[in-house]
Amino acid sequence: DGVVISGGEPTMMPDLADFMRRVKELGFLVKLDTNGNNPVMLQNIIDARLADYIAMDVKTSLAAYQTLVGDRAKAEAIRTSIEFIRASGIRYEFRSTLIKEIHTSEILRSMAESMRGADMLYLQQFRPGHTLDPQFGKYHAFSKEEMEEIADVFREQVKHVSVRV
Repeated sequence: DGVVISGGEPTMMPDLADFMRRVKELGFLVKLDTNGNNPVMLQNIIDARLADYIAMDVKTSLAAYQTLVGDRAKAEAIRTSIEFIRASGIRYEFRSTLIKEIHTSEILRSMAESMRGADMLYLQQFRPGHTLDPQFGKYHAFSKEEMEEIADVFREQVKHVSVRV
């Protein structure tokens, strides 16, 4: 049995490590879902071996994070979190939801490069009808065939790549 900790962004909660420790003491496995914005908290969790599995969303290339999320510091936090997770020895996956208007071939290649050597990546097909932000309703999904072609780009850098449509 296990517990999945997700968000909002759970690493923004100052008592997250204590909570995870209590869950582990009860004998449960712990999966942490994160966006990677808080590498200090993430490193503390990794060092204390409080997560049995980590899933991190990677939204775009490191260079494009400032444009997408409006914060220059986020790109460095994301890069650091990717490195911490890859080196942790804890089972993990990266996930990216792909949007035609955002994920150009240049951005996709840069994303793949930033994940070089990663064990697992799930490329997820965007679903424009299921967005919290109405702005995303104007964006479009890649077709299943396009997603498979994109997966081949990532397979040059990542050991296992799977497409979710």
